[in-house]
Amino acid sequence: MDKLALEKMAVEVRKGIVSSVHSAKAGHPGGSLSAADIFTYLYFEEMNIDPKNPKKEDRDRFVLSKGHTAPGLYSALANRGYFPVEDLLTLRHTGSYLQGHPDMKHIPGVDMSSGSLGQGLSAACGMALAGKMKDASYRVYALCGDGEIEEGQIWEAAMFAGFRKLDNLCVIIDNNNLQIDGPIDEVCSPYPIDKKFESFNFHVINIDGNDFDEIKKAFDEARATKGMPTAIIAHTVKGKGVSYMENSVGWHGKAPNDEEYEIAMEDLRKAGEALCQK
Repeated sequence: MDKLALEKMAVEVRKGIVSSVHSAKAGHPGGSLSAADIFTYLYFEEMNIDPKNPKKEDRDRFVLSKGHTAPGLYSALANRGYFPVEDLLTLRHTGSYLQGHPDMKHIPGVDMSSGSLGQGLSAACGMALAGKMKDASYRVYALCGDGEIEEGQIWEAAMFAGFRKLDNLCVIIDNNNLQIDGPIDEVCSPYPIDKKFESFNFHVINIDGNDFDEIKKAFDEARATKGMPTAIIAHTVKGKGVSYMENSVGWHGKAPNDEEYEIAMEDLRKAGEALCQK
């Protein structure tokens, strides 16, 4: 897809996030929206995947380490054709396969169940090491939250990945600077994030994580990097795309009411129309 097509799809992914969280009356819109462009690029451009064959052996793997932003992953999967977009409205409903956190046993396209913060990167390292041992062609991608990387297990996994030279592993940090209790640099600062990953023998790339030109360049660079894993520090805006949610910590884990939902969808409708004028 070209940049314009990706931007249009990202609007659709964001609509799915807002609609599903509103329908559930619960969920995590802020971090889902900040990472929507990353989800879009991964599923519509970067990864070797096939919605018709979700378990194909040579597929690239994705682990959503910050599992609470499942609405973003689900919306990308649905728009990519893994399951009907209409099913997004069943998020968190009793009997729905779309649970509040990713479930690999019931959701097509989900490679790892996640939700307990800090654990996903370890699983991704295991997948990457398995690929190395089997001389497999697939790559492994893991998306972590910037608040999540305050967890010690993240750095144990990073130490392992760097030591094992897992160059088939790409870690993306959604650095929107807000976690549930406030700005990350006031809660328990993980800064400087880039220097920390460098010290664990990662190739590090800093980008605007809401700019598709920079996203593309970073993933191309990660793919070309040999002998060490890559960490992409994606500087993003929490709640990106919805006016009243942007950079507001209160929207970390709260669903919009009916009035707020209409405002959000109008914001996204206008964004989509503006892209159609390009």
